[in-house]
Amino acid sequence: MRARHLLAHPAVGALIGALAAWLLRALGATWRVRVLGPELHADGQVRLGALWHRDAALGAWFYRDRGILMPVSQSRDGDIFDAMLVRLGFSSSARGSSSRGGLGLLRRLIRGLRSDLTVAVLPDGPRGPARQAKPGVIALAAATGKPIFPVALAGEPAWTTGSWDRIRLPRPFARVVCAYGEPLAVPRELDEAARESCLKELERRLDALRARVDREVGAPPDPPPGE
Repeated sequence: MRARHLLAHPAVGALIGALAAWLLRALGATWRVRVLGPELHADGQVRLGALWHRDAALGAWFYRDRGILMPVSQSRDGDIFDAMLVRLGFSSSARGSSSRGGLGLLRRLIRGLRSDLTVAVLPDGPRGPARQAKPGVIALAAATGKPIFPVALAGEPAWTTGSWDRIRLPRPFARVVCAYGEPLAVPRELDEAARESCLKELERRLDALRARVDREVGAPPDPPPGE
């Protein structure tokens, strides 16, 4: 019980996040990285990127020191992830999720895009199911007129967590590939059918990219969505 209370303390979460950022920078310095397609944020233009939750750790390293804005859940794990992102050179996180603080989160992300910040979202987060996108990213694209750039990353050999998202963290000296797909344009006016169609198309593009980067590095296939 005492350990649980200790982990809940903000100072402890900040310390864990800072340590995780340091370890990720050190580990990433050994990776051999290849990029497929025009890179998100490479030209300084405002972008809205989407990647599956399994790529969260690798994406945090890849997009370090660029001031990118990411949504982070309002939870103890979110506190640690937020502290890590700040130490990795991200913008101060937008806090909230589809189940808690969703409207405020959407407003913060809209302001970020309109303030010339690149935004990266994890559409199947924060609790899954894996590779099943939630409608927030479509609402964000519709409100701002920004197309969604699908992103996928993979590294091999890698450690894989046993959590729902099966986050993969490449081992030292791993081969890492980051790939970008065709941006998805979202109409500003959407009915329910059009919103669902955009969601399914985003899932399709993200899964196609996921399969491509996995093939490039020789990673084992992911389980079917939702498992």
